[in-house]
Amino acid sequence: MKARRRSGARRVVRAGKAQSLDGLLAAVRAHHPESDTAPVERAYAEAAFWHEGQRRRSGDAYVTHCLAVAAIVADLRLPPHVVCAALLHDVLDDTACPPQRIADRFGPEVADLIAAIGAAEVSWYWQDGRAMMPASDVADPSPEMAVLAVRLADRLHNMRTITFLARARQLLKARETLEVFVPVASAAGLDTVGRELRDLASAVLQPAPSSYAVTGRLLTACTLLLPAGQRARWQEEWGADLATHTTRRARTRFTLGVLLGTPRLSMTLRRPLRQEPR
Repeated sequence: MKARRRSGARRVVRAGKAQSLDGLLAAVRAHHPESDTAPVERAYAEAAFWHEGQRRRSGDAYVTHCLAVAAIVADLRLPPHVVCAALLHDVLDDTACPPQRIADRFGPEVADLIAAIGAAEVSWYWQDGRAMMPASDVADPSPEMAVLAVRLADRLHNMRTITFLARARQLLKARETLEVFVPVASAAGLDTVGRELRDLASAVLQPAPSSYAVTGRLLTACTLLLPAGQRARWQEEWGADLATHTTRRARTRFTLGVLLGTPRLSMTLRRPLRQEPR
């Protein structure tokens, strides 16, 4: 969901939770305490460089999508080299980054994963009405499992921000998500991803009733505290998260959490971005 392309040089993270490089590194260290996170930092800097100038349909810098996908992958306990591939999953297809540069800087394992992610279709894992899954542990995944996890994380973040697509395309993506992505995620043992994909797709196909209106208006009001360029993003992500709560009590608790957390989020978003080394 890019606006333009650059030419030239457990628990899954929830939609309304602010993403940051520090948060991503903390998640990697939590699940792989002996690992070196320096490659993850370099992968983020590389993604930011190549996606510079690209924007999501929401208006956000495209690298925020790369960071969100990597955060989902990290919370699924996949190892650092897969997190690097998640950060860089679009650089070969959507920028002028040479494949050899990735291989030189991050090694052939990461480069091969990125190439496979760009070529793979989740529908390949769904044949004759059943999932065809590679046997693998997410903590030490096969290449096939690593590719699938990144593709599912990519779809999950795109579903969280699907409101920015035209309605016809929303419906198409939601049906595909329910029919293919949800059963494949469940068969792969990524149940939290499968459940959220199902809830988000169902919310598109069966719009929330009017009882959501009050909490929805409160969330919209919260966005007024945020920088103008960030409001649309957070309104849509909070709205998508709200749609996954089916009871009034759950919706109220979620909205209260947003109300209490918005001032801190606002301060975080207004801080100058740290310049990463290139």
